[in-house]
Amino acid sequence: MSDILEVDLLAFEQGSAEQRRAVVDGVRRSLATGFVYTRHDLSDDMLDTTYGMLQEFFEQPMESKQRFVAPDSHGQTGYTGLLVETAASSNVPDWKEMLNWGISLPEGHPLRARYPHRYGPQVLPEAAVPGITEVLNTFHRTIEELQRRFLRIIAEGLGCHETFFDEMTTNGATLTRAIRYPAMTEAPEGGSGGHVWAGAHGDINLITALPRATAPGLQVLVNGEWVDAVAPDGQVIINTGMMLERLTNGVIPTGIHRVVAAPGYTGERYSVVQFSHPTPWTLLNPLASCITPDNPQRFSGMVSADALDLVLYEINLVENARRVS
Repeated sequence: MSDILEVDLLAFEQGSAEQRRAVVDGVRRSLATGFVYTRHDLSDDMLDTTYGMLQEFFEQPMESKQRFVAPDSHGQTGYTGLLVETAASSNVPDWKEMLNWGISLPEGHPLRARYPHRYGPQVLPEAAVPGITEVLNTFHRTIEELQRRFLRIIAEGLGCHETFFDEMTTNGATLTRAIRYPAMTEAPEGGSGGHVWAGAHGDINLITALPRATAPGLQVLVNGEWVDAVAPDGQVIINTGMMLERLTNGVIPTGIHRVVAAPGYTGERYSVVQFSHPTPWTLLNPLASCITPDNPQRFSGMVSADALDLVLYEINLVENARRVS
């Protein structure tokens, strides 16, 4: 299996039993690569409005953007500047800047009490771009629901009830991230110092949704080769994360990817992605349906919050313990 396939989320939800089975089968086969394209019902206007307001923010002077850094949030909300996040496989920081946001739960909610840096007040640049908070929160809720719907396809493919992931992702630590990749010619040493937009890595979460970006650049590792990944019009890229690999005992591998500027491309790139996370107290035990004599249990149980915190350190986002200075 070496191809990233195209499936139709709406055919799973609205089609016949035969169409539904075909979508489940396509997703299972495609996720052997860690990636799949899916048709969706997202509004183009929502995407365009979101990108427009984000561009307005990222084009502001650095001192203005720095006002929205959230100390000790480990990149889980607010602004993260250039040359900070670093792929775990690299000691050279990525050439990108980011704005991060998720949900805030009421004071006293047990998740917020136990994990305050996940569920506290979100730091968004409303003062710099009036109206952006409502737009970004709408985007977050819409993509979060799209991912929950897609996880139902994966659940059926694993032999679970389609609602298997619903409980663990309700009030999950899902994170939306807007990323600006400046022109590589502006990188340190003119881009010749080993910096790339984003080094090769796998995501820690369950799945990641990547709506259309403003320029190519995403590459995925399939059978040892880097393949350009650009979702066809009207589709979203879904890639798999480490938590899903652990839950499925390796049946669904982590999708390894990177973001690099094409040779000769001198522009910038914008992308908005969302990482679907379970609640932090979810225990990531391999599913019984994924443990067989031919595929004995490979992973022990691990708490979701611990898995995430380890990766945040490895990718250089823990402010008081930077792995790379």
